[in-house]
Amino acid sequence: MTALFSLDQLLTRTIAAGSLTLVGPDAGVRRFGRGAPEVTVEIKDRNLAQELALAPDIALGEAYMDGSFVIESGDIYDFFDLCFANFGHGYGHWLWRAGAMARRMQKRLARSNSLSAAPDEISAHYDLSDELYALFLDSERQYSCAYYLTREDLAEQAQEHKLAHIAAKLLLRRGQRVLDIGCGWGGLALYLARVADFEVTGLTLSQAQCDYAQKRARETGLDNRVRFAVRDYRKEAERYDRIISVGMFEHVGYGRYSEYFEKLRALLVEDGVALVGATGSAAGPGAGSPWIEKYIFPGGQAPALSEISAAVERVGLYATDIEILRLHYADTLRMWRRRFKDNWSRIAQIYDDRFCRMWEFYLASCEAGGRHSGLVDFHIQLARRIDAVPLTRDDLYRTSI
Repeated sequence: MTALFSLDQLLTRTIAAGSLTLVGPDAGVRRFGRGAPEVTVEIKDRNLAQELALAPDIALGEAYMDGSFVIESGDIYDFFDLCFANFGHGYGHWLWRAGAMARRMQKRLARSNSLSAAPDEISAHYDLSDELYALFLDSERQYSCAYYLTREDLAEQAQEHKLAHIAAKLLLRRGQRVLDIGCGWGGLALYLARVADFEVTGLTLSQAQCDYAQKRARETGLDNRVRFAVRDYRKEAERYDRIISVGMFEHVGYGRYSEYFEKLRALLVEDGVALVGATGSAAGPGAGSPWIEKYIFPGGQAPALSEISAAVERVGLYATDIEILRLHYADTLRMWRRRFKDNWSRIAQIYDDRFCRMWEFYLASCEAGGRHSGLVDFHIQLARRIDAVPLTRDDLYRTSI
């Protein structure tokens, strides 16, 4: 059985809604499915056909980066949108699911994100060119899921909604001490210090992020209330009234979820409240994309809610509120992807076109995953005491602190 025949059979069984036209390396043309949307792709390398049939996770991304997999009609997002819509909820073909299960077991045994490895894993992504992030993020450099009150919200509006929504979930009171684990470029910590009299500590493992956050604190006159440090959360020793961690849990690593929540519990005062925001899988435990781990987020993983909940229960924390942000993450990625494409030429000057195709592939695949394959965002409010938060959710929607 030839590689092209194997790929042909797979696509014949998979593509039913919409049309995919495949131009092979021998210039042969095959069409799968029918109707709109219509996408045409070309495979320029015969060996790539077998790799796509057996292990597309790595092969497809590398081929797109290198130019041996080309979108002739539509773009890479249109291709993912078509394929993921046909795969349905979850991880697609049974062979790929089996591979994901094997990778998941390997990750559990490897226990990534050790104290020694974590700085390099974070630096690989977050210490890229400072200008890169300025070209596709919002003005506050919020690199996590926005909160859309309407689908028409602009990027800055949706990120402002997110900051206010998180602040409400923290049930903040003036004079409290707040810890931001994985503070990024400092936007959330600076927001909390700006809206009320809080003492905020932001931790990151990226020197570039820390330098930028400290600069912003000085420029905004908030450096007397906010301090940033390059430090692993596991080395933090002080206790806090409130802890926020948004977009960091994905870097905690398999086998370390209980360790993470044990540390959160130790860092909270007795009546403290924490909020963990994380991109995760509504399709259950998986291993994520090996291509994304190799090229975008070394050591990263989108957890399932069942994995998070089990770890929370083991350490004796109460999950006092859980919200699932569904299409918010896909809409956030759409905004990032469009801004990235608008600034393609400038980003290519900083890096090159191969880098641009790599990041376009990452943003497009994750956006399609958010629309079709269960990639969502979790907000999990936690407390040491069952009576640390109000009995109802009314306080989550108050308008001032």
